[in-house]
Amino acid sequence: MFTSVNSRAATAYKRVSTDTGVSTADPHQLVSLLFEGLIQSLNAARGAMERGEVEAKGRAIGKSVRIIEEGLKAGLNLSQGGEIAHNLLGVYSYAVQRLSWANLRNDPAAVREVLNLIEPLADSWKQIRTGALQGA
Repeated sequence: MFTSVNSRAATAYKRVSTDTGVSTADPHQLVSLLFEGLIQSLNAARGAMERGEVEAKGRAIGKSVRIIEEGLKAGLNLSQGGEIAHNLLGVYSYAVQRLSWANLRNDPAAVREVLNLIEPLADSWKQIRTGALQGA
Protein backbone atom coordinates (compact mmCIF):
# COMPACT_ATOMS: atom_id res chain seq x y z
CA MET A 1 0.00 0.00 0.00
CA PHE A 2 2.91 2.37 0.66
CA THR A 3 6.10 2.85 -1.33
CA SER A 4 9.36 3.92 0.18
CA VAL A 5 7.43 5.15 3.19
CA ASN A 6 10.54 5.39 5.30
CA SER A 7 12.36 7.78 3.00
CA ARG A 8 9.39 9.63 1.49
CA ALA A 9 7.56 10.14 4.74
CA ALA A 10 10.74 11.14 6.55
CA THR A 11 11.57 13.69 3.87
CA ALA A 12 8.05 15.08 3.88
CA TYR A 13 7.95 15.13 7.64
CA LYS A 14 11.22 17.05 7.86
CA ARG A 15 10.02 19.42 5.14
CA VAL A 16 6.94 20.38 7.14
CA SER A 17 9.13 20.98 10.20
CA THR A 18 7.70 18.71 12.85
CA ASP A 19 10.20 17.96 15.59
CA THR A 20 10.61 14.28 16.51
CA GLY A 21 12.96 11.37 16.09
CA VAL A 22 12.10 10.88 12.42
CA SER A 23 15.42 9.30 11.52
CA THR A 24 14.87 6.44 13.98
CA ALA A 25 11.17 5.85 13.31
CA ASP A 26 9.96 2.78 11.46
CA PRO A 27 7.57 3.18 8.50
CA HIS A 28 4.49 2.70 10.68
CA GLN A 29 5.68 5.33 13.15
CA LEU A 30 6.41 7.76 10.31
CA VAL A 31 2.84 7.57 9.07
CA SER A 32 1.61 8.01 12.65
CA LEU A 33 3.79 11.11 12.96
CA LEU A 34 2.36 12.46 9.71
CA PHE A 35 -1.18 11.97 11.02
CA GLU A 36 -0.27 13.67 14.31
CA GLY A 37 1.29 16.63 12.52
CA LEU A 38 -1.71 16.88 10.21
CA ILE A 39 -4.20 16.91 13.08
CA GLN A 40 -2.14 19.54 14.90
CA SER A 41 -1.96 21.79 11.85
CA LEU A 42 -5.69 21.38 11.14
CA ASN A 43 -6.49 22.40 14.71
CA ALA A 44 -4.12 25.35 14.36
CA ALA A 45 -5.93 26.40 11.17
CA ARG A 46 -9.31 26.28 12.92
CA GLY A 47 -7.99 28.30 15.82
CA ALA A 48 -6.45 30.90 13.53
CA MET A 49 -9.75 31.22 11.65
CA GLU A 50 -11.63 31.75 14.90
CA ARG A 51 -9.16 34.45 15.95
CA GLY A 52 -9.16 36.11 12.52
CA GLU A 53 -5.45 35.45 11.99
CA VAL A 54 -5.32 35.19 8.20
CA GLU A 55 -1.58 34.61 7.87
CA ALA A 56 -1.49 31.90 10.55
CA LYS A 57 -4.52 30.22 8.94
CA GLY A 58 -2.78 30.18 5.56
CA ARG A 59 0.41 28.72 7.03
CA ALA A 60 -1.48 26.01 8.92
CA ILE A 61 -3.60 25.03 5.93
CA GLY A 62 -0.52 25.04 3.70
CA LYS A 63 1.27 22.75 6.14
CA SER A 64 -1.75 20.44 6.24
CA VAL A 65 -1.86 20.22 2.45
CA ARG A 66 1.88 19.49 2.30
CA ILE A 67 1.55 16.69 4.85
CA ILE A 68 -1.25 15.14 2.83
CA GLU A 69 0.32 15.61 -0.61
CA GLU A 70 4.01 15.03 0.14
CA GLY A 71 3.64 12.53 2.97
CA LEU A 72 0.42 10.56 3.05
CA LYS A 73 -0.49 10.59 -0.66
CA ALA A 74 3.10 10.28 -1.88
CA GLY A 75 3.60 7.21 0.27
CA LEU A 76 0.69 5.28 -1.24
CA ASN A 77 1.57 2.36 -3.49
CA LEU A 78 -1.41 2.20 -5.82
CA SER A 79 -0.11 -0.81 -7.75
CA GLN A 80 0.30 -3.02 -4.67
CA GLY A 81 -2.03 -1.38 -2.16
CA GLY A 82 -5.22 -2.49 -3.84
CA GLU A 83 -8.59 -1.00 -3.05
CA ILE A 84 -7.45 0.40 0.30
CA ALA A 85 -4.72 2.51 -1.30
CA HIS A 86 -7.12 3.80 -3.96
CA ASN A 87 -9.72 4.65 -1.31
CA LEU A 88 -7.13 6.50 0.75
CA LEU A 89 -6.05 8.41 -2.35
CA GLY A 90 -9.65 9.52 -2.81
CA VAL A 91 -9.96 10.60 0.82
CA TYR A 92 -6.68 12.52 0.70
CA SER A 93 -7.59 14.22 -2.59
CA TYR A 94 -10.97 15.23 -1.20
CA ALA A 95 -9.32 16.55 1.97
CA VAL A 96 -7.01 18.77 -0.09
CA GLN A 97 -10.01 20.11 -2.04
CA ARG A 98 -11.86 20.92 1.18
CA LEU A 99 -8.79 22.61 2.65
CA SER A 100 -8.47 24.77 -0.46
CA TRP A 101 -12.12 25.73 -0.02
CA ALA A 102 -11.58 26.39 3.70
CA ASN A 103 -8.66 28.68 2.95
CA LEU A 104 -10.47 30.55 0.18
CA ARG A 105 -13.75 30.99 2.08
CA ASN A 106 -12.35 31.11 5.62
CA ASP A 107 -14.59 28.16 6.43
CA PRO A 108 -13.80 26.41 9.73
CA ALA A 109 -16.55 23.85 9.02
CA ALA A 110 -14.54 22.58 6.03
CA VAL A 111 -11.48 22.16 8.27
CA ARG A 112 -13.64 20.31 10.80
CA GLU A 113 -14.87 18.06 7.98
CA VAL A 114 -11.28 17.17 7.12
CA LEU A 115 -10.54 16.47 10.78
CA ASN A 116 -13.59 14.19 10.86
CA LEU A 117 -12.11 12.27 7.91
CA ILE A 118 -8.53 12.12 9.19
CA GLU A 119 -8.99 11.37 12.89
CA PRO A 120 -10.57 7.92 12.33
CA LEU A 121 -7.78 7.05 9.89
CA ALA A 122 -5.15 8.11 12.43
CA ASP A 123 -6.88 6.12 15.18
CA SER A 124 -7.12 3.05 12.94
CA TRP A 125 -3.46 3.37 12.05
CA LYS A 126 -2.54 3.40 15.75
CA GLN A 127 -4.73 0.35 16.39
CA ILE A 128 -2.96 -1.57 13.64
CA ARG A 129 0.32 -1.10 15.52
CA THR A 130 -1.23 -1.96 18.87
CA GLY A 131 -2.74 -5.14 17.42
CA ALA A 132 0.53 -6.12 15.79
CA LEU A 133 2.48 -5.58 19.01
CA GLN A 134 -0.03 -7.56 21.07
CA GLY A 135 0.08 -10.40 18.55
CA ALA A 136 3.89 -10.53 18.59
